[in-house]
Amino acid sequence: MQVVCLQEEAFYALFKKVIEHVESKRPNTPERWIDGEEAMSILKIKSTTTLQKLRDEGKIRFSQPQKKIILYDRESIMEYIEKHARETF
Repeated sequence: MQVVCLQEEAFYALFKKVIEHVESKRPNTPERWIDGEEAMSILKIKSTTTLQKLRDEGKIRFSQPQKKIILYDRESIMEYIEKHARETF
């Protein structure tokens, strides 16, 4: 095993470059499938019943990969919000 010694300035410069590299490789697009908490946050609602109603009426898309896991399609939520937007006068 080899030990590499660096001066403090060199260590922090290297550390900064590693962080920049990792940040540049990270995707900037948000996840398509989100949990109920994030869906309620985007819709600005506090009730899980309201979220379930939107889901049951087919107003927003969802996926249920497991019995107790329900994921919501971010794009359909944004489309729902846009559909109900009112134009200014």
